[in-house]
Amino acid sequence: MRQEIEIEFKNLLTKEEFNRLFENLPFPEESQLQTNHYFETADFSLKKMGCALRIREKDGTFTLTLKEPHANGLLETHDSLTQEEADNWMNGNKVLEKNVSKRMAEKGITIEKLNYYGSLITKRRELNYKNMLLVLDYSTYHGSNDYELEIEAASEAAGLERMHEILTDFNIKKRDTPNKIQRFFSAMTCH
Repeated sequence: MRQEIEIEFKNLLTKEEFNRLFENLPFPEESQLQTNHYFETADFSLKKMGCALRIREKDGTFTLTLKEPHANGLLETHDSLTQEEADNWMNGNKVLEKNVSKRMAEKGITIEKLNYYGSLITKRRELNYKNMLLVLDYSTYHGSNDYELEIEAASEAAGLERMHEILTDFNIKKRDTPNKIQRFFSAMTCH
C-alpha cells in the first residue's frame, strides 16, 4: 500500500514576509503549479474524523490522497489516477482505487457520499535547506489568496527547531495556520 507519514509545520505569511524569505533564501525563481481538488461528504464526515480527501494535479500527474491523523503527524494514503479518472471524479463518476478505498471502508464512508467542492491552486517553490524541505506557497481559492511557509522534517523536534529559527531570523510572527483544506472550506462558507 502506498502510504507515508508526513511531519510538517506551517506558518501563514504576509506578502512582505513571503517576499523576504524568497529574496533571502535560495528558492528557485520559477514556481511549480499544483492544483488540489477537494472532496467531502455533505455532513463533513471526513473533517469530523480529522481526515481530508483530495486529488492533486501536478506536472500532468493526478494523485488521490487520503490524509488521516497519526501519532507522528499525518498518515497519507495514495493512489495514482489517469487524467480521465480524475476528470470522472470531478464530474461525479467516482471510482475508488485500491489503497484509498480500503482506508475509506475502514472509516465507514462510501464513495456515493463524496461530493466535489472545488479546487485550490498553489504556486509552489521548494528548497532543500539544512536537511529539510522548505516550501513557499502562494495559494488561490474561492476568491481568496494566502502565503505560507511549510517545513517538512524527519522529526517533530527538528522541524519545530527549524521553524523557530526561520521565524526568528526573518522577524516573522508565529501564526496559527490551519491546513489548506481547512482554509479552503472556511473561505467557501464566507463567500
